[in-house]
Amino acid sequence: MKNILLSTAALVFTTSVAFADTVRMGTEGAYPPYNFVNDNGDLDGYEIVLGNELCKRAELTCEWVQNDWDSIITNLNSGNYDTIIAGMSITDERKEVIDFSQNYTPPAASAYLALSEDVDLTSAVVAAQAATIQAGYIAESGAILVEFATPDETVAAVKNGEADAVFADGDYLYPIAAESGGEMLIVGEPIGLGGGIGIGMRKSDTELKAKFNTAIDSMKADGTLNALITEWFGADAQVF
Repeated sequence: MKNILLSTAALVFTTSVAFADTVRMGTEGAYPPYNFVNDNGDLDGYEIVLGNELCKRAELTCEWVQNDWDSIITNLNSGNYDTIIAGMSITDERKEVIDFSQNYTPPAASAYLALSEDVDLTSAVVAAQAATIQAGYIAESGAILVEFATPDETVAAVKNGEADAVFADGDYLYPIAAESGGEMLIVGEPIGLGGGIGIGMRKSDTELKAKFNTAIDSMKADGTLNALITEWFGADAQVF
Protein backbone atom coordinates (compact mmCIF):
# COMPACT_ATOMS: atom_id res chain seq x y z
CA MET A 1 0.00 0.00 0.00
CA LYS A 2 1.30 3.33 -0.98
CA ASN A 3 2.90 5.48 1.72
CA ILE A 4 3.37 9.23 1.58
CA LEU A 5 5.74 11.52 3.47
CA LEU A 6 4.23 14.69 4.80
CA SER A 7 4.89 18.01 3.13
CA THR A 8 5.74 20.82 5.49
CA ALA A 9 3.69 23.01 3.20
CA ALA A 10 0.46 21.20 4.08
CA LEU A 11 -2.23 23.60 5.25
CA VAL A 12 -4.66 23.10 8.09
CA PHE A 13 -8.27 23.39 6.98
CA THR A 14 -10.61 23.73 9.95
CA THR A 15 -14.10 23.71 8.44
CA SER A 16 -15.97 20.43 9.02
CA VAL A 17 -17.92 18.63 6.32
CA ALA A 18 -21.57 19.58 6.22
CA PHE A 19 -23.32 16.25 5.93
CA ALA A 20 -26.26 17.67 4.02
CA ASP A 21 -23.77 18.24 1.21
CA THR A 22 -21.87 15.78 -0.96
CA VAL A 23 -18.75 14.20 0.52
CA ARG A 24 -15.94 14.45 -2.00
CA MET A 25 -13.64 11.42 -2.16
CA GLY A 26 -10.11 12.24 -3.31
CA THR A 27 -8.06 9.57 -5.11
CA GLU A 28 -5.09 9.40 -7.46
CA GLY A 29 -6.49 7.16 -10.19
CA ALA A 30 -3.03 5.87 -11.13
CA TYR A 31 -2.22 3.00 -8.78
CA PRO A 32 -3.82 -0.30 -9.85
CA PRO A 33 -5.38 -2.35 -8.43
CA TYR A 34 -6.17 0.18 -5.71
CA ASN A 35 -7.38 2.97 -7.99
CA PHE A 36 -7.04 3.57 -11.72
CA VAL A 37 -8.84 4.87 -14.79
CA ASN A 38 -10.38 2.02 -16.80
CA ASP A 39 -10.76 1.69 -20.56
CA ASN A 40 -14.02 3.63 -20.44
CA GLY A 41 -12.30 6.58 -18.80
CA ASP A 42 -13.94 5.94 -15.43
CA LEU A 43 -12.29 5.63 -12.02
CA ASP A 44 -12.12 1.97 -11.03
CA GLY A 45 -10.36 -0.40 -8.66
CA TYR A 46 -10.55 -1.84 -5.18
CA GLU A 47 -10.81 1.51 -3.44
CA ILE A 48 -13.46 2.88 -5.78
CA VAL A 49 -15.71 -0.13 -5.18
CA LEU A 50 -14.94 0.00 -1.46
CA GLY A 51 -15.53 3.74 -1.18
CA ASN A 52 -18.89 3.51 -2.91
CA GLU A 53 -19.99 0.74 -0.54
CA LEU A 54 -18.78 2.66 2.52
CA CYS A 55 -20.72 5.73 1.40
CA LYS A 56 -23.83 3.61 0.93
CA ARG A 57 -23.53 2.10 4.41
CA ALA A 58 -22.79 5.49 5.97
CA GLU A 59 -25.80 6.98 4.15
CA LEU A 60 -23.60 9.61 2.55
CA THR A 61 -23.82 11.10 -0.93
CA CYS A 62 -20.30 10.82 -2.33
CA GLU A 63 -18.53 11.90 -5.50
CA TRP A 64 -14.98 11.14 -6.65
CA VAL A 65 -12.29 13.74 -7.27
CA GLN A 66 -9.04 12.80 -9.01
CA ASN A 67 -5.85 14.48 -7.76
CA ASP A 68 -2.12 14.02 -8.35
CA TRP A 69 -0.35 12.13 -5.58
CA ASP A 70 2.23 14.77 -4.70
CA SER A 71 -0.41 17.32 -3.65
CA ILE A 72 -3.08 14.98 -2.32
CA ILE A 73 -2.69 15.89 1.37
CA THR A 74 -2.28 19.60 0.70
CA ASN A 75 -5.48 19.69 -1.34
CA LEU A 76 -7.39 17.75 1.31
CA ASN A 77 -6.43 20.32 3.95
CA SER A 78 -7.20 23.13 1.51
CA GLY A 79 -10.77 21.87 1.19
CA ASN A 80 -10.69 20.65 -2.42
CA TYR A 81 -12.17 17.34 -1.25
CA ASP A 82 -13.10 15.74 2.06
CA THR A 83 -11.31 12.39 2.13
CA ILE A 84 -8.25 10.67 0.72
CA ILE A 85 -8.85 7.07 -0.35
CA ALA A 86 -5.74 6.39 -2.39
CA GLY A 87 -3.69 3.53 -1.01
CA MET A 88 -2.40 5.76 1.78
CA SER A 89 -0.81 3.93 4.71
CA ILE A 90 -1.45 5.21 8.22
CA THR A 91 1.72 6.68 9.75
CA ASP A 92 2.55 8.83 12.76
CA GLU A 93 4.03 11.48 10.45
CA ARG A 94 0.78 11.92 8.55
CA LYS A 95 -1.22 12.03 11.73
CA GLU A 96 0.54 15.29 12.56
CA VAL A 97 -1.51 17.09 9.90
CA ILE A 98 -4.46 14.84 8.99
CA ASP A 99 -6.58 12.19 10.67
CA PHE A 100 -7.40 8.64 9.55
CA SER A 101 -10.20 6.18 9.78
CA GLN A 102 -9.39 2.72 11.04
CA ASN A 103 -7.57 0.67 8.41
CA TYR A 104 -9.58 -0.91 5.62
CA THR A 105 -6.62 -2.95 4.35
CA PRO A 106 -4.09 -4.74 6.59
CA PRO A 107 -0.39 -3.82 6.42
CA ALA A 108 1.34 -5.37 3.42
CA ALA A 109 4.96 -5.61 2.38
CA SER A 110 6.87 -3.45 -0.06
CA ALA A 111 9.03 -5.19 -2.67
CA TYR A 112 11.80 -4.67 -5.21
CA LEU A 113 11.36 -5.23 -8.95
CA ALA A 114 14.38 -5.54 -11.26
CA LEU A 115 15.54 -6.95 -14.58
CA SER A 116 18.09 -9.25 -12.95
CA GLU A 117 18.35 -11.31 -9.77
CA ASP A 118 22.00 -10.21 -9.47
CA VAL A 119 21.26 -6.59 -8.55
CA ASP A 120 22.94 -5.50 -5.29
CA LEU A 121 20.12 -3.71 -3.52
CA THR A 122 22.44 -2.25 -0.89
CA SER A 123 24.25 -0.06 -3.43
CA ALA A 124 21.95 -0.07 -6.47
CA VAL A 125 20.17 2.87 -8.07
CA VAL A 126 16.59 2.37 -6.89
CA ALA A 127 13.54 4.16 -8.26
CA ALA A 128 10.60 5.10 -6.03
CA GLN A 129 7.62 7.38 -6.33
CA ALA A 130 8.35 10.80 -4.85
CA ALA A 131 6.87 11.68 -1.46
CA THR A 132 6.43 8.06 -0.36
CA ILE A 133 7.91 6.29 2.62
CA GLN A 134 9.32 3.76 0.19
CA ALA A 135 11.42 6.67 -1.10
CA GLY A 136 12.28 7.58 2.48
CA TYR A 137 13.34 4.02 3.20
CA ILE A 138 15.65 3.89 0.18
CA ALA A 139 17.16 7.28 1.06
CA GLU A 140 18.26 5.83 4.40
CA SER A 141 19.30 2.41 3.12
CA GLY A 142 22.61 3.28 1.47
CA ALA A 143 21.25 2.70 -2.03
CA ILE A 144 21.00 5.57 -4.53
CA LEU A 145 17.47 6.95 -4.69
CA VAL A 146 15.93 8.35 -7.87
CA GLU A 147 12.40 9.70 -7.50
CA PHE A 148 9.62 9.96 -10.06
CA ALA A 149 6.20 11.59 -9.99
CA THR A 150 4.15 8.50 -10.89
CA PRO A 151 4.38 4.73 -10.30
CA ASP A 152 4.51 4.05 -14.05
CA GLU A 153 7.62 6.19 -14.34
CA THR A 154 9.45 4.19 -11.68
CA VAL A 155 8.92 0.95 -13.60
CA ALA A 156 9.87 2.61 -16.88
CA ALA A 157 13.12 3.81 -15.27
CA VAL A 158 14.14 0.21 -14.66
CA LYS A 159 13.22 -0.86 -18.18
CA ASN A 160 15.21 1.94 -19.82
CA GLY A 161 18.27 1.61 -17.58
CA GLU A 162 17.85 4.73 -15.44
CA ALA A 163 17.52 2.55 -12.32
CA ASP A 164 18.55 -0.95 -11.29
CA ALA A 165 15.34 -1.65 -9.37
CA VAL A 166 12.07 -0.10 -8.27
CA PHE A 167 10.82 -0.24 -4.69
CA ALA A 168 7.05 0.02 -4.13
CA ASP A 169 4.08 -1.78 -2.65
CA GLY A 170 4.22 -5.46 -3.43
CA ASP A 171 0.56 -5.42 -4.39
CA TYR A 172 1.44 -2.99 -7.17
CA LEU A 173 4.63 -4.76 -8.35
CA TYR A 174 3.61 -8.43 -8.24
CA PRO A 175 1.15 -8.17 -11.16
CA ILE A 176 3.73 -6.26 -13.20
CA ALA A 177 6.27 -9.03 -12.67
CA ALA A 178 3.71 -11.72 -13.50
CA GLU A 179 2.65 -9.98 -16.71
CA SER A 180 6.21 -9.25 -17.91
CA GLY A 181 6.85 -12.77 -19.19
CA GLY A 182 10.00 -13.09 -17.09
CA GLU A 183 11.47 -9.75 -18.17
CA MET A 184 11.02 -8.25 -14.71
CA LEU A 185 11.56 -10.12 -11.44
CA ILE A 186 10.75 -9.63 -7.77
CA VAL A 187 14.13 -9.61 -6.03
CA GLY A 188 15.31 -9.48 -2.45
CA GLU A 189 13.14 -9.87 0.61
CA PRO A 190 9.81 -8.09 1.16
CA ILE A 191 9.95 -5.26 3.68
CA GLY A 192 7.07 -4.25 5.92
CA LEU A 193 6.32 -0.53 6.00
CA GLY A 194 3.33 1.37 7.36
CA GLY A 195 0.38 0.32 9.47
CA GLY A 196 -2.32 -0.53 6.96
CA ILE A 197 -4.39 1.73 4.72
CA GLY A 198 -7.03 4.12 6.02
CA ILE A 199 -9.18 7.01 4.80
CA GLY A 200 -7.42 10.33 5.27
CA MET A 201 -9.53 13.21 6.60
CA ARG A 202 -9.11 16.66 8.06
CA LYS A 203 -8.64 16.62 11.82
CA SER A 204 -11.80 18.71 12.25
CA ASP A 205 -14.04 16.12 10.55
CA THR A 206 -14.64 13.94 13.60
CA GLU A 207 -18.25 13.17 12.65
CA LEU A 208 -17.20 12.03 9.19
CA LYS A 209 -14.50 9.82 10.71
CA ALA A 210 -17.07 8.19 13.01
CA LYS A 211 -19.43 7.49 10.11
CA PHE A 212 -16.72 5.82 8.02
CA ASN A 213 -15.38 3.84 10.99
CA THR A 214 -18.86 2.44 11.61
CA ALA A 215 -19.18 1.51 7.93
CA ILE A 216 -15.77 -0.17 7.90
CA ASP A 217 -16.69 -2.08 11.07
CA SER A 218 -19.85 -3.37 9.41
CA MET A 219 -17.92 -4.60 6.35
CA LYS A 220 -15.38 -6.34 8.56
CA ALA A 221 -18.13 -7.95 10.64
CA ASP A 222 -20.13 -9.37 7.73
CA GLY A 223 -17.12 -10.57 5.73
CA THR A 224 -17.66 -8.32 2.72
CA LEU A 225 -14.38 -6.44 3.26
CA ASN A 226 -12.30 -9.62 3.25
CA ALA A 227 -14.19 -10.81 0.16
CA LEU A 228 -13.42 -7.55 -1.62
CA ILE A 229 -9.73 -7.75 -0.70
CA THR A 230 -9.55 -11.31 -2.04
CA GLU A 231 -11.38 -10.34 -5.22
CA TRP A 232 -8.90 -7.58 -6.06
CA PHE A 233 -5.65 -8.95 -4.60
CA GLY A 234 -6.03 -12.71 -4.82
CA ALA A 235 -6.53 -15.61 -2.47
CA ASP A 236 -3.13 -15.11 -0.82
CA ALA A 237 -3.81 -11.49 0.15
CA GLN A 238 -3.70 -10.53 3.81
CA VAL A 239 -7.22 -10.14 5.22
CA PHE A 240 -8.78 -9.23 8.54
